[in-house]
Amino acid sequence: MTAGSWIRSIVTYPTWRRTTLGGTMQRIKTIGVTATALALAATVSLGTATSAEAAATVYKNCDAIHKVYSGGIAKKSVTQNRVTSNGKVTYRALKGTVKKDDALYNANKKSDADGDGIACEIS
Repeated sequence: MTAGSWIRSIVTYPTWRRTTLGGTMQRIKTIGVTATALALAATVSLGTATSAEAAATVYKNCDAIHKVYSGGIAKKSVTQNRVTSNGKVTYRALKGTVKKDDALYNANKKSDADGDGIACEIS
C-alpha cells in the first residue's frame, strides 16, 4: 500500500465510536490524527535533497582544500594513506583533519595525484 492510498483510506473510511455525553448516546466521528500526521510527515520528508547533498564544493587546488581540511578529502572507505616509494607500497596513518565524504571526494578527484582515494593528503 502506498502512502497516498493509505492517506485516502484514512480520509475515506473514518472510524466511529459511541460515547455517553450528558446521559444520551451520541455518535462521534473520530479521525486518526496521529496516523494522518505521520503520513503527511513521511510525504514531506521524501522531498528533495538538501543543498549540501546536491552540490559538493569543488576546490581550485590543494592549497584551497588545506585551508578547510588540513589532511585532505578521502573516500569514506579509506582508513590509511597508501604511499609508494621505489616500487614498495607502505601504509601510513592519516594526518591532519581528513574529511571523509564520497561526494566531496568525487568532486575533487582531480586533486588525488596517486589515486589512493585521498585528495591532497599529507604523507
